[in-house]
Amino acid sequence: MKYLKNYLYTANDYDTPENTPHALMDTLLFRSRWYFYWKNFGVFIRTGKCGQAGKLDGFMQTEFSNENARLVEAVGGKLHLRNLDNINKLNGQPAVIVANHMSLLETALLHAVMRPRLDFTFVIKRSLFDVKYFGDIMRSLEAIAVDRVNPRDDFKAVLTEGKERLARGKSIVLFPQATRSEVFIPENFNTIGIKLAKSAGVPVLPLALKTDFLGNGKLIRDMGPVRRKHEVYFEFGEPVMVTDSGKELHENIIKFIQERLDNWYAAEGRTPPQATR
Repeated sequence: MKYLKNYLYTANDYDTPENTPHALMDTLLFRSRWYFYWKNFGVFIRTGKCGQAGKLDGFMQTEFSNENARLVEAVGGKLHLRNLDNINKLNGQPAVIVANHMSLLETALLHAVMRPRLDFTFVIKRSLFDVKYFGDIMRSLEAIAVDRVNPRDDFKAVLTEGKERLARGKSIVLFPQATRSEVFIPENFNTIGIKLAKSAGVPVLPLALKTDFLGNGKLIRDMGPVRRKHEVYFEFGEPVMVTDSGKELHENIIKFIQERLDNWYAAEGRTPPQATR
């Protein structure tokens, strides 16, 4: 059996093996969402407690994230990672990672996908620091807080704190959509990541992802459906320096994400979800 963890340091691509065993308990629970959330919540609590104890270093974060990756595979999910070598092209220097934002699965898996090659943190809504355990995790990562009330204040915070983190060698993951959504709307994909990278003099690393395996809930947003037939994709673009206004780069990143989403949905015989009017 090939396991994801064994390939993250050296492989360029990864696909969940076809013979991955299915968790017996998930079958006994009629392959509902409950086994996944029970196990995932356990990993979340242990990660938070590790953060509270001041022991959530890169190694432990990767270990916990790998548990989440194995959980996705154990309930029948398929992971597809592409162009991990583009992370290596940074040659150890920090970058601004600009990605679309679809579900909670991104923060659960990104450490398994990226941390073996790159130290990074997130930009998050300030109120999330008050969420039990999650706040401890984000403080351990030195996440940057924004209020999402005044765009000018948020930009100032991201620029000031982001440049400080980047100067210390820590990359920044930015979701320009601000809130997670299965619908990719280019008009809502702002340029703050491009502006931060240009100001700090670091590359932008584009990341397209599809994580609708884990849906957003209607009643409880963080406990949506587990869709085993919706496969999980992460694909990294080439790192690029911002040499001008960044407008063309921003448009290229949007095109990169949109094309990948179109291809991934097509491979599943589906069309990308559209915004309701």
